[in-house]
Amino acid sequence: MNVIEAFDLCKNYGSEVGIKGINLEIKKGEVFGFIGPNGAGKSTFIRTLLGLILPSSGSAKILGQSIIERPEEIRKKIGYLPSEVNYYDGMNSRELLEYHAGFYENVDRKKIKDLGALFELDLDRKIEELSFGNKKKCAIIQSVLHEPELLILDEPTSGLDPLMQNRFFELLEEENKKGTSIFFSSHILAEIQRMCNRAAIIRQGEISAVEDIRSLLEKQMKKVRFIFKEASEISFIDGVQSPVWVNNKLTFDYVGPVKTLIEWMNELNLHDATLEEPDLETIFMNYYQ
Repeated sequence: MNVIEAFDLCKNYGSEVGIKGINLEIKKGEVFGFIGPNGAGKSTFIRTLLGLILPSSGSAKILGQSIIERPEEIRKKIGYLPSEVNYYDGMNSRELLEYHAGFYENVDRKKIKDLGALFELDLDRKIEELSFGNKKKCAIIQSVLHEPELLILDEPTSGLDPLMQNRFFELLEEENKKGTSIFFSSHILAEIQRMCNRAAIIRQGEISAVEDIRSLLEKQMKKVRFIFKEASEISFIDGVQSPVWVNNKLTFDYVGPVKTLIEWMNELNLHDATLEEPDLETIFMNYYQ
């Protein structure tokens, strides 16, 4: 089952293109990354999915239901964490979360206290007294409180310090183990690399690639250095590029499966070997050059 399906989804703002021809399928149980710089169309895509803005053309489904025909049914089953968090003044965090819980059936109110403690949030402080980071913590609790089938996260770690970010990631891992699917939109590539199984790269409103994170990393060039016990002639495998010998040291670039490279290494008379894997940021920049 797919939890998100988009079919040639487009959104224009007059003559400006927000998103263009997006086709995407996200499977149940996935933690799916959505990568792009600010202004690439990430938030527009999310807001269109949620029915906050109407598409110019195309269609989409969340949890098998049309975003146009069944938006209210969809909202009961999802949790949404926006990039910017704004609340009305007058309530404290506990009252806000209790109010939110009242829209859903069978919410365990104890989670308010437990998650408040996890994120070191003062539940009795008034909303207007909270910093942006503490409002973000409140929004995180709000997004998971009703145990949604799908979490949609838009730049979720903005405003969180490194300790709270780590606790947030651990919470997401727990939610995913319980069966929650997660759509994780971010411009911070290390977060995508840590959390996600697959990712889509969006550029100027269009999808440039959809790949497994492992495949994205594997397809990119790696820097390799071999130190041989003694200089000797060798036969190169496919994927070796720009080899340079200096005495008994060989450096080269390699594009191909790591397994093939390791099998070749085992056949050689090596003293030492190093392999520099590209990070997701390097890969991302290749799509934007």
